[in-house]
Amino acid sequence: MVGAAALGGSSVVPVEILVDSPGREVTLRGPLQVRTVPDVRAALHRALLGGQGDLVLHLAEAEVADATGLGMLVGLHHRARRLGRRLVIAEATERLERLLRITRLHLVLARLDGSRAWELPGPVPGAPPFPPIR
Repeated sequence: MVGAAALGGSSVVPVEILVDSPGREVTLRGPLQVRTVPDVRAALHRALLGGQGDLVLHLAEAEVADATGLGMLVGLHHRARRLGRRLVIAEATERLERLLRITRLHLVLARLDGSRAWELPGPVPGAPPFPPIR
């Protein structure tokens, strides 16, 4: 673990952001909701700008509390694509998996869960191939 930060005000349960590998892997812990998403989004945008290849986002201990959290993931996905990168959701909770299926985002967002890896969508046209996920 390279770094960690807790974001959120005194009346909000903070979100912990753990940078496992700068620009490559980030772990989120806590609620992704309307009050926490702006700070989390800013930190994840910095992570996207600070690396290459896949950005793996570990969400086993994160709670997508409202549509704002899903919207942040979609926005991050689009920003990653514009940068020639790919957002990969790792260790999604059962709740998040259900939400992704209900919203059909499971067809858009690449996910990694233990021994199962989904390669959706593929590389960005014209971008170098993605390095393998460790």
